[in-house]
Amino acid sequence: MAEAPQVALADGIEVSDKPVLHSSTSDVSKTKYSLDGVDDGEAGDDIYDQANPSRPGFTRSDQKDMWRMGKVQEFKRNYRPLSALSFATVLAAVWEYLLMANTQGLENGGLAGLFWAYVWNFIGFSFVVLSLAEMSSMAPTTGGQYHWVSEFAPPKHQKFLSYITGWMSTLSWQAGNASGSFLTGTIVQALLVVNYPNYQPTAWQGTLFVFAMVLVLFIVNIWGAPVWALIQNGLMVLHILFFLVVIIVLWVMAPHQSAKAVFTEFSNEGGWSSMGLSILVGQITAIYSLLGCDATAHIAEEVRDAGRYVPISIFWSYIANGVMAIIFLVTYLFSIESVDDALSDPTGYPFIYVFRNAMSNQGVTALTIIVLLIVIAANISWNASTARQTFAFARDSGLPFSKWIGHVSTTKQLPVNSIILTCVITCLLSLINIGSSTAFNAIISVQIVAIMLTYCISMCCVLYRRVAHPELIPKARWSLGRWGVAVNLIGIVYVTFIFFWSFWPQQVPVTAQNFNWAVVLFMGTLIISLIMYVVQGRYVYKGPVTIIKAARVE
Repeated sequence: MAEAPQVALADGIEVSDKPVLHSSTSDVSKTKYSLDGVDDGEAGDDIYDQANPSRPGFTRSDQKDMWRMGKVQEFKRNYRPLSALSFATVLAAVWEYLLMANTQGLENGGLAGLFWAYVWNFIGFSFVVLSLAEMSSMAPTTGGQYHWVSEFAPPKHQKFLSYITGWMSTLSWQAGNASGSFLTGTIVQALLVVNYPNYQPTAWQGTLFVFAMVLVLFIVNIWGAPVWALIQNGLMVLHILFFLVVIIVLWVMAPHQSAKAVFTEFSNEGGWSSMGLSILVGQITAIYSLLGCDATAHIAEEVRDAGRYVPISIFWSYIANGVMAIIFLVTYLFSIESVDDALSDPTGYPFIYVFRNAMSNQGVTALTIIVLLIVIAANISWNASTARQTFAFARDSGLPFSKWIGHVSTTKQLPVNSIILTCVITCLLSLINIGSSTAFNAIISVQIVAIMLTYCISMCCVLYRRVAHPELIPKARWSLGRWGVAVNLIGIVYVTFIFFWSFWPQQVPVTAQNFNWAVVLFMGTLIISLIMYVVQGRYVYKGPVTIIKAARVE
């Protein structure tokens, strides 16, 4: 048998060939580990589940990872290396979200403010992406952040930190799923304004359009799941092709600003006391567009050779999307003839104003529809990742009604109940739109603050592991090596900075209408999770680390 890779466990874990539990007497810092009971061989070789020969092949590395983490392979591994990269790239849809959701950045910062905010956030967030990619290689599991926290946190804190991280990750992904449906639903309403001048949009009608988008997500993720992985490469081609169509149309047909205006002229429409403060408040546009990079981590148990290709898809999708987005953003900003007119467009979307200046109403409709197609595809994938993350946390008994939420359909091999729950939550969050016109701001803000908290806790825990017990860092096939400490530290500083600014309202003076209600949603969920931990979680939730398996090397 070939020499097995070393496997690192959290310090304070007893070693056996059975699921392991915390032990205050174990001295694992001096112990090496290897996998036992798993056939060794070439990492990329296909093997098959003998109990279910219809399940697509996975590799020996996948088998080892699942065995080590104490998880049963319940999903089909439909995603090959390229389709996993395509999935991550299309889901993030950075240039599309920059196009559709830039009101906050234009209002606070203007042309130059939006550009430079994107640049520094793209650079800052890259350190977070590097950290997430490495952790996804160490433990390629659908659970993502809460699992990583459980493995890397100090033993006496792992249960609590992992539990809170699981709740915050669930909140963030659910909010992100709602924000995508909110965008597509209300943009359909905006197209009605473009084509029917007498149409008067109402909030409740916009919410009904959101419900229609959710129905599409539900149908595709339940009955279209078998083919969804197969068309990811085609969707990425469309993602690139439509990018070229939009920027070429704007290059050729739109009026253009000067380079001085785009790169040096800032504006403060939010009424803040200084331009610098206004820009920092408006950077939420750039941050929102960059989210979703860890999506592939939440379908890791459906990716072939996940320990290698999940981190690759996380990193390279971020780079590819980031480069496309900066090209698009420069093109888009040059095409905004008047920031004030763009912000006051009757549709509520500045990009509609830009398209109108370049084309007829028919052209505006056609160009908007092709962008919508990619964003709807991104929403479908986002819904899939959200459902998997929610399922994983329930599988580890982290949520109420965990048995129901964590159930996997034996016929479809899908977390059907989690998909249903995700769609219901999106519909409930979209109801906020009826009572407040700033609903979208609140939803994306709570998405950002919750995910930044999970990133911060995850990176703090892996940094603790590097410093306190570097010998226990799990072997990663995609590793930061000696740069790990620096990358983690910079990532922690960045997410802490963003966490602070994500709670700010967009305008002053602050009223009930423009207040950032994200703080209410975030604190409400945090309080509920703390209550649940005291009442239920500390008794039923152990944390994934307690079922990690290893065998002593003599």
